[in-house]
Amino acid sequence: MAEPELFAKGINGQLALYSNKLCILRKGFTSVMSQGLKGEKSILLSSISSIQLKKAGLLTNGYIQFSFMGGQEAKGGIFQGAADENTILFRKKQQAAFEEIKNQIENRTASEAPSGKTSDADELTKFAALRDKGILTEEEFQQKKKLVLGL
Repeated sequence: MAEPELFAKGINGQLALYSNKLCILRKGFTSVMSQGLKGEKSILLSSISSIQLKKAGLLTNGYIQFSFMGGQEAKGGIFQGAADENTILFRKKQQAAFEEIKNQIENRTASEAPSGKTSDADELTKFAALRDKGILTEEEFQQKKKLVLGL
């Protein structure tokens, strides 16, 4: 496997960021105690729907948690999150590496976000609704329809 672009070591696991995926690695005693023998989990960056990062405090650990469309991540804060397979705990001195990975993932996935461009069918439906409400005349609707269809 190629070397990761970024790497962050936490309390109960590590993150390795590659060009198109994120790997959650579970090694060491703390990882085994909190997660069992789960090994490595690879996640395509395009499947990540959100990232929650709670910064470490003076007396508390921080964590980073990844969510996916249709996923069942823990929602109970740090205590429940510690058992979530998509969460890694970190100390204050480890925080910068996790913040950098979060920023890199957000930058990469933002460029892949849908452009918001509507389809021709959506445009025609919108204009038909305006016509049906009396906002556009039939003639105006036909002009819009020709414009949308490039006729």
